[in-house]
Amino acid sequence: MSVNRGGDVAFRISSEPAVEPECTTLSCELSAAATEPGVVTAVAIAGLLALLTFAYIRDAETVCRRERRRVTDEHDAFEEFADRVAALDPCPAEATDPSAAAVSQLVGARRAGGSAVGDVRLRRVLDTYRDTVMSLPHYSEEYDESVAESLAAELGPDTTVSLASNGTLSPGLQSALVDRSRRAAAARRSLADAIDVELDALDDAGATVERIDRRRVRLNQHLDGIPHGRRADASIDVWERLADLESECDAVAGDRQSTLRNPPMSPDRVGGGVETGFYEYLYAPMEGPDHPVLASIATLVDRIREDRDRVARRIADGV
Repeated sequence: MSVNRGGDVAFRISSEPAVEPECTTLSCELSAAATEPGVVTAVAIAGLLALLTFAYIRDAETVCRRERRRVTDEHDAFEEFADRVAALDPCPAEATDPSAAAVSQLVGARRAGGSAVGDVRLRRVLDTYRDTVMSLPHYSEEYDESVAESLAAELGPDTTVSLASNGTLSPGLQSALVDRSRRAAAARRSLADAIDVELDALDDAGATVERIDRRRVRLNQHLDGIPHGRRADASIDVWERLADLESECDAVAGDRQSTLRNPPMSPDRVGGGVETGFYEYLYAPMEGPDHPVLASIATLVDRIREDRDRVARRIADGV
């Protein structure tokens, strides 16, 4: 995943579906454990559900940290590409002359090698791009692109056209490559900052959900510690306090929904005119729910309601 188009804020998401994806996230492993006959007891399920409540957010934090690392690596790669292209000696403008070999070989040049482009300046540009941007491990994993395809996607299709039509590195083309590469790097810096904002939001939401759940547990423990026959007033009090906890969850969910409506970065449209939002870019490839914070809150609310129903039955039974 990455931003593209020479600095425009747009998200490139790998379109290759996972074949028989393995269970690798914490939430997936916990869900699988909950279905194992050897661990399905009331106590074990309660413990697993408690972990699962927070696993969605922890998985989201892992995804965000990994993506931030990749985006930062891409930022550094584009900065290095810009520096190295800026250091090249361009061909005089009047000497540019497109060659059929340069055009055909540029279009077919691939990351793993292939035939060398005739003009030495053009070859150095393509080799530099291979050695910087396309050498990133995650880049080759996510995209099966030629150098020309990647340049078009990242720096604009007119960049590839100019390289092919000039057949060499003219001063104007050199300036354009450097400028667009720096804008691509700046876009990635902005994206990394936006991911930092999301990481802070996940940390805050996770801490809030955990605090609410700890209070829920303490209320249940308090009620269970009261002898039978003396629980009437305590049960009513616990029932009301659980209702307060549910209201707090509703408030946290409302805040999160407001955040989802106002992401820290608003993208342009990706190729094909399909808009991909910031949160879809982050979480669509992730195993589990598309909205991990809301999923965690919903899981906690379900548990609070189960507790309230249990307390309500005690009140009705006079226990």
